[in-house]
Amino acid sequence: MSEDDTPTIDDAGELDEPGTTRSKRFEKLDSQAVTEDGFVNEWPDVGFVAMESPNDPDPSIEIEDGEIVEMDGKDRGDFDFIDRFIADYAITVEKAEEAMSLDSEEFARDLVDINVSRDEIVALSTAMTPAKLVEVVNHLDIAEIIMAMKKMRTRQTPGNQCHVTSVEDNVAQIAADAAEAALRGFYEAENTVGVARMAPLTALAQQIGAQCGRGGVITQCAVEEATELELGMRGLTGYAETVSVYGTEDVFRDGDDTPWSKAFLASGYASRGLKMRYTSGAGSELNMGQAEGKSMLYLEARCILVTKGCGVQGLQNGGISCIAIPASVPAGVKEVAAENLITMMADLEVASGNDQTFTHSDKRRTARMMPQFLAGTDFIFSGYSSVPNYDNMFAGSTFDSSDFDEYNVMQRDLQVEGGTRPVDEDAVLECRERAVKALQAVFEVLGFPRITDDEVEAAIYADGSKEMPERSTAEDIEAAEELIDDGITGADIVKILAENGFDGIAENMLGILKGRVAGDYIQTSGVFKGDGAFDVVSAVNDPNEYQGPGTGHRLTGEKWEEKKAVRFAVDPEDI
Repeated sequence: MSEDDTPTIDDAGELDEPGTTRSKRFEKLDSQAVTEDGFVNEWPDVGFVAMESPNDPDPSIEIEDGEIVEMDGKDRGDFDFIDRFIADYAITVEKAEEAMSLDSEEFARDLVDINVSRDEIVALSTAMTPAKLVEVVNHLDIAEIIMAMKKMRTRQTPGNQCHVTSVEDNVAQIAADAAEAALRGFYEAENTVGVARMAPLTALAQQIGAQCGRGGVITQCAVEEATELELGMRGLTGYAETVSVYGTEDVFRDGDDTPWSKAFLASGYASRGLKMRYTSGAGSELNMGQAEGKSMLYLEARCILVTKGCGVQGLQNGGISCIAIPASVPAGVKEVAAENLITMMADLEVASGNDQTFTHSDKRRTARMMPQFLAGTDFIFSGYSSVPNYDNMFAGSTFDSSDFDEYNVMQRDLQVEGGTRPVDEDAVLECRERAVKALQAVFEVLGFPRITDDEVEAAIYADGSKEMPERSTAEDIEAAEELIDDGITGADIVKILAENGFDGIAENMLGILKGRVAGDYIQTSGVFKGDGAFDVVSAVNDPNEYQGPGTGHRLTGEKWEEKKAVRFAVDPEDI
């Protein structure tokens, strides 16, 4: 480079020194998608650290007369309300001194030891403080976390959950996509809205569609908590998930909440037979500027034990809405898997994230998913986008509808149960048609804005909302308000479906409502078998009994044959 040349700033804001010859390899590397992601060096004092912050407390406990009077370096008089709630409701006090006296590295080895059963682990891990759980898990590398998750998940059979949303809140599209998602094997389907007042209508559309594709799929609509509870009590949804808990008192207060108020809300759901889990995930406290200088994993361990103390069956965690924050710091993706593992150690169902986009890199999004995919969790995705990500109102998902074939091939390649199955195009079109026609009939009987035959036709074949005719959102909002004001319930919808030639969907929707009355699916990790069978599979009757080769869930028999049959595989004799 000539010393006389004057450096300038190029269009990208980079220093451009005339005469500089750059490495062609680095120029090519600079153009790769991963360079568009955000990466941040650790800053422990404000909480920008995934694991092992120097500010995390050392584990400790003191018990007097059956009451925890000191925990993780704090005397009871100095407890914040999270500490107090955890100490009083989330720790098995009778075992606490024994559990806390164990060498953390030795206990970490027990987590991956196939000769130590899950029951033996849980008896002690549920008696540990947040700092102790974190200290144990910090001894594991990512391969060991995967091994531990394989043993520690609550239900033996892994499953999956999907998102069914539309950027236009288009009810015909939602019904059709819910039907296809159900046919593809998801146990649960989750909706949310662009316009809050549309929630009753989109919840109805998803419920009808899901019971068309494969009876027994449980649905929810993630909206403001009072509305969400109302929809559940009406029988228009079957579970709730987006009830958030946090790891610092200040963040709880910003939401006008406490652990006790969350527990009260959970009791409202449980009293009506609604399945319930909470939501948390690393990065939320840092996002609010109130991480208290603690590691993301430590704060998440507190969230997990608040969830345990509230008595709900499980937790959606693993970064969730703040995944870009842990993913920006060293070991952040490892931390996400570690928080899933601690949830299992607390004997809770886990919906293990993978539900929001965080990277421009296809390789990186796949790598983020692999620990949960390989180990198997209760719900590998707490929201696989069953629609194109442009339609995903949860800000996109790690995988979307364009990835269905690749995801199925990954299951086939590795002989892994990922919670979906290959489907035939004709079967998909048939169930999409049935779903949207059922919704059309319900709208007609209720006097709601007409779903035209053109909308039906478009919904059958559409990939996303871009292929759908426009609907009047204003008119649909009026219908949504009428649905609530008129006291319409799931039982009313069952009757309309049965009277208009949709007996199968009516039977399946009635099965969901009966399941609510029985209450069996509010057991930890409860789902319905599906395909019209309303037998519940949960941690009670399908407990994880993995203890090494030949034990636990194995992908064999009919399920394995189903996974093999990807739609573009050919028979050798036909070649």
